[in-house]
Formats: sequence, structure tokens, C-alpha cells
Amino acid sequence: MIGISACLGGSCCRYDGTAKTIPELQPLIEAGKAVLICPEVLGGLEIPREPAEIVGGDGWDVWTGKASVLTISGEDVTAAFKTGAKRAYQKLKEQQITHLLTKENSPSCGKQLIYDGRFSGMKKAGVGVAVAYFEQHGINVMPESKWKQVLEEVELHE
Repeated sequence: MIGISACLGGSCCRYDGTAKTIPELQPLIEAGKAVLICPEVLGGLEIPREPAEIVGGDGWDVWTGKASVLTISGEDVTAAFKTGAKRAYQKLKEQQITHLLTKENSPSCGKQLIYDGRFSGMKKAGVGVAVAYFEQHGINVMPESKWKQVLEEVELHE
């Protein structure tokens, strides 16, 4: 079984109330071979919500206190992002998930890229808050661009 960012699995849980569905993942979800998670929702954030970005670094820096997650209006939502990461990890651990496919660019789930923290639309190399936590706890996180590889791996282990 694999974990998938809920928005990639069709849940309308993104900050703007939409999904970023990868239709090819639907058979995995329907067959009960995937667990959907959204750390931001698990952290208590509403749908829809203001856009948020990591200011001062990336997800690793949030956990060390060097960076924060702020909304576009300046509200500090760092605590919600951290709580969501911990709750999502518990859910994944309970289901014995060791591999997770995540939504790129997200302040929670970005694996390779996140927005630059200036709400400029520009991206930078870095990981989201939840991804940093998951990797610290031994979960193999893959960006959404690897969805074909994920499908192949699940099929190989059936």
C-alpha cells in the first residue's frame, strides 16, 4: 500500500478548494491500495484557506525554528502545519505506509520545489514541512512526477 497526497487522489482539499487529480491513480485508490492524506487539513486548516508559503527557508528550517509558514496576509500558521505533519505521519504509520507520493510546490508536501516565501509565484529548491517530517521518520517521499513509477512498484508487489 502507498500514501498519496489527498489532492492528487481527487480530494478538493487544496488551499483554493480544488484538487490536482492524477486520474491514473484512481484504480489504486478504488482498490484500497492507497491511503490519502492532507497534512494541512489534518492540522486544522480550513478549505478554502489563504495561500501560505514558507518564509526563511524550507520545511527542514521550520522544524529547527529558523523558518515559519505564513499566509499571504501575514498570519503565522506554522503550528498548524507542524501539527498536520505529525497527524499525517501517525495515519501513515498506522497503515504501515513506507512510500508516499506528494504534491510538488506545496508548503506541506513539496518534495523538490516549494514557493519562495515572497508570494511572487517563483519557486525554489526545498521541501515542505510535512515532507521534512516524513523523511526524518523514514518514509520514502516521491514527487508527483514519479506517479508512473509508483504504479509500477505497487503492481510489482501485488
